[in-house]
Amino acid sequence: MKNREMCFPENITASGKKNILIKTAFIFTAIFVLLTSCGKYTSSYKAVGFVHSNGPSSAFMNFYSFEGVMVFSCTGKREWDISFSARLESGSADIYYDYNGQKNLLFSISGGDEISSDGGYFEKGPVFIIVETNGQCMNGDFKFDLQNQE
Repeated sequence: MKNREMCFPENITASGKKNILIKTAFIFTAIFVLLTSCGKYTSSYKAVGFVHSNGPSSAFMNFYSFEGVMVFSCTGKREWDISFSARLESGSADIYYDYNGQKNLLFSISGGDEISSDGGYFEKGPVFIIVETNGQCMNGDFKFDLQNQE
């Protein structure tokens, strides 16, 4: 108890010490929440057989079963576009990108579809790629690459 008593001046009552501790705990909790919730998008999903990777200029995910939202963050170093391919056995998903604060539909895919294309032209900077399923999806494969323009 001697170490704890050294933290407070001797003239503070026990209830005053308790109030200081509660306020300190509240401040630290508020700081933690603010620092960890600064991201604009959050991944949230249920998945089985799920493998994914996110590099500076590419991302992929493949799964046996997936339901929810997966967010990737990439950064183009110059002018670039998104090259993508996707395959889905069943279910449906909408894939968005966010560049400069604008969330735009990149493509939609339904069960039995296979897609391969390029999307948009962007300048230097970060982009979020957001995969949102409409219910449960089965046997899917999504690949995204930032292709630098020259």
